[in-house]
Amino acid sequence: MPGFVDYWQAETLRLREALCGPLEDASEVRHVRAQAASHPQKILLRARLLAKREGIDQLIAKWIQGARLTLLGLVIAALLAGAAAASGALGDGSRPVNILLALTALLGLNLLAFVFWLASFLVHSGTSGSYLGEIWLWLTSKLARGPDAALIPRAFVEVLGRNNTLRWMLGAISHGLWAVALSGMLLTLLAMLSARRYGFNWETTLLSADTFVAVTAALGWLPSLLGFAVPSEAVVRASNGLLVLPESARVLWSSWLIGCVVTYGLIPRVLGLALAIVMGRRNRAAIGLDESLPGYVELRSRLSPPSVRMGTDAPDGPQFQSRIYARHPGRSEPDQLLLAGIELAPDTPWPPAILPDGVIDLGVIDTRLQRSTLLDQLQQHPPLRLLAICDPQQTPDRGTIALLAELASLAAQTHIVLPASHASDDALVSRAAAWRDRLAAAGFAAEQLHTDAGPGLAWLAGPLCTATDAGASHAHS
Repeated sequence: MPGFVDYWQAETLRLREALCGPLEDASEVRHVRAQAASHPQKILLRARLLAKREGIDQLIAKWIQGARLTLLGLVIAALLAGAAAASGALGDGSRPVNILLALTALLGLNLLAFVFWLASFLVHSGTSGSYLGEIWLWLTSKLARGPDAALIPRAFVEVLGRNNTLRWMLGAISHGLWAVALSGMLLTLLAMLSARRYGFNWETTLLSADTFVAVTAALGWLPSLLGFAVPSEAVVRASNGLLVLPESARVLWSSWLIGCVVTYGLIPRVLGLALAIVMGRRNRAAIGLDESLPGYVELRSRLSPPSVRMGTDAPDGPQFQSRIYARHPGRSEPDQLLLAGIELAPDTPWPPAILPDGVIDLGVIDTRLQRSTLLDQLQQHPPLRLLAICDPQQTPDRGTIALLAELASLAAQTHIVLPASHASDDALVSRAAAWRDRLAAAGFAAEQLHTDAGPGLAWLAGPLCTATDAGASHAHS
């Protein structure tokens, strides 16, 4: 079952290829055709293989780590902000606390943000209404570094935004941060009210005492259902700042204030957090691959055709450099010692010498059909050793290097023979150097290259090395 990271990798790769052109993926496509079933699975498997090869999976892992660290920083900041709000609302105890102003300072911004979040479902303004969640996403994106780092959050948003998962995920982060802030606020209130003596009153120039009696009773109704105390009408009228209140009245006002913070602040945020988590998980489980998107449509003809396409699909360049990918140990056939010629000139003698016992001659591989047949054969029966003989007098094109990289990815050990020319032509010397450079860039070590068929055949039929040594031939890749 594909996970979210699989879709994330596929979208990142789609965006990258849309910006920079298609990647060299002949080996990955062949691997996909041999293992995947449906077309969406083929797209995801190709993306997984290319993401591992290009390091996209590591960039995503680093982005996730940075996102977690950013979220941790925001949690600490929210906790401190809640504590600071409670401390500012109560003061140092030297002056009576205006109870309604204190409640406004504690819950005003939280209630305003909660209303904006609810309103975002009714007004399509292009925002999720979860500003703390959007701040988290913005900070995480700013902290990302690397050539493809900007594509990671963009792909993240694209995948989650297609079925409304992003809104609920950002909502969960926002509600969670507000819940942390309110928890810090509540703990600070409890600590300060337990350690200091605070007086509470109300002050007004325009409103009457009846107004404060009604407001106190209305706001205290829900907290009273949870067991919090509500000041009586007599206590409210006496809390006008002109009379000295008994200790029991201070306790009533403290309970009423804490009850309002819990009922109108913490509980709605916890409920919103639970709703966002449930909806986010449900929508995330329904994430699928939109095959109609540009970049995915073009892959159908390459991943699901009845015949194999060979050759160069795009201009040569550094971004199309083929590389040997890590093979699975233990898959090679123990008695498979193969010799193949790759696009040799027609007058090249073949085989180059009398072959040692046990070596299987595959002949000269020159056409697309021969390449396809060979790669399909090695995909099913990976050889223990493979010796490829090339013509260094020809220019090393991308298709040939890609074929050699695919062969080396399938075989446990691969060596290449580039017969040295006795001529002193500068062009031939330059081509031979180009061969070595391109093969080195593909992942071939210097000890895997020979300038004569004799040493190459001696290696091919030589004593078998251990499994550790066989795997070491790919360690450089």
